This record gives sequence, structure tokens and C-alpha cells, in this order.
Amino acid sequence: MSRALAALRREHPHVRVSTREGTAPSLVRVLRSGTLDLALLSSRPPHRSPDTDDPPLRAEPLLEVRLAVAVPAGGRFAGRDTVAAEEIAGEPRISSPATADEPLLGVWPGLPGRPRTCHAVRDWLTKLHLVAAGAGVTTAPSTLLPAVPPGVRLVVVEGVTEEVRRVSLVRPPGPATASTNALVRALRQEAAELAD
Repeated sequence: MSRALAALRREHPHVRVSTREGTAPSLVRVLRSGTLDLALLSSRPPHRSPDTDDPPLRAEPLLEVRLAVAVPAGGRFAGRDTVAAEEIAGEPRISSPATADEPLLGVWPGLPGRPRTCHAVRDWLTKLHLVAAGAGVTTAPSTLLPAVPPGVRLVVVEGVTEEVRRVSLVRPPGPATASTNALVRALRQEAAELAD
């Protein structure tokens, strides 16, 4: 999203954008209240509408993102591009705090047993720096690769179904402002570049 915002500033310097992080349900609530013009929401299959209210929100798939596991570059998986699900099952986890609305993010889906979460943080950069310090592993979208700090590698988990998340642009029903449409175009462009 940062590249989309940079492109928007270059092409439309008069447009002001404010961002807000939140769970999908909380962002849907603020979209419905009219205090947010659009949201980027991640979903897992089967991809359903972000809410059931009428009129429906407008959801446009932007990008399919594959999940990987961030591991310490100098740790037990050093130099590897893949790991088996069984190999990471017992590793200490760095996860986002779970809420009633959102499941624990950071643990590979479907691993056997109970995950051992050692650090619960929301911020991706903090998670990745904890991985670099050898504090554990975390599940991460492959789109984070450009932001991965030294000492971290993203590896593919083999022997399990590939985990894919869809990122969708979600807007309230009805016409959008010219500023919102400019941001939508910038986000579409960045998504197209990431997909290549």
C-alpha cells in the first residue's frame, strides 16, 4: 500500500489519505458508519461477503497472496527454501493477539497440536525483527518479502495445501468521490505490479 500512496501523492498531491489498522469486522463497521471510504480486507477461502447487511458492500478482489513462514536466516532452517509442516509444528511462534473477531495470525493453519506462542504482537516489522533475533517463527504473506529485515528468510511450507489469502478492496455502496477513485486506481496499479 505504501507504493500506492506514494504514486497517489505524485499524481494527485491535493488528495489527503488517512489510514487505520483494524480487524476485518471493525473495519466493516466503520465502513458502514460512513467514517471510512474504503478498506483493504484479507480473507481465506471460501471467500464470503465481508458482512450480510443491505445494501451489500462493494468488494473487489485485488490480489491473491501466498503465505510463507518467516524463519531466522541463521537458524535450523538456514539456507533452505522449503520446510515440511512437521518441522515447524514445534517451533515457538510469534503471532498477532487473537480476538473474538479474528483468529490467531502467525501460526501456520492446520498444524497438529497446540501452538506455543512466545510473543504476541500486531506489528509486522516487530514480528520480523523477533524472527531475526531467533525468538521464533511466524506466518507471513509473501508480499512482505521487500520489507524482510536482514536475518530473516521466507520459506515455503511443503506437504500441506498451499495457503492463499485474498486481499479485497471494500467500499460502501453508492458512488465514490473523485479522491477515493484516485486511491482505488493507485491500489489497483500496485496490486497488478505485485501480481507480476
